[in-house]
Amino acid sequence: VQLVESGGGLVQAGGSLRLSCAASGSIFSIDDMGWYRQTPGKQRELVATITSGGRTNYADSVKGRFTISRDNAKKTVSLQMNSLEPEDTSVYYCNAQIFISPGVGDDYWGQGTRVTVSS
Repeated sequence: VQLVESGGGLVQAGGSLRLSCAASGSIFSIDDMGWYRQTPGKQRELVATITSGGRTNYADSVKGRFTISRDNAKKTVSLQMNSLEPEDTSVYYCNAQIFISPGVGDDYWGQGTRVTVSS
């Protein structure tokens, strides 16, 4: 099982980026999916999560600017980031709770994709 992210890059403040993450491998089901971010010297922090039923949760710092979505059939999760600020500069990680069989699950992480917002 692996998670592969795409979509990071360099953008000016006020701009937009869209991150995508695809899960692949021997997957029975996927529960929560989400995005986290980490900057050097800081702990990894939650950005947004989404349940298999579509219920979302956002960090206060991104509410109203970021939108998380998922396609259960394609096993993908995306993060649309608008009105980006220099403070959003970080490495963004995709996360998913994946079951490879009934009752056998684990937390999986992508390799990270860098987002840089210039002022």
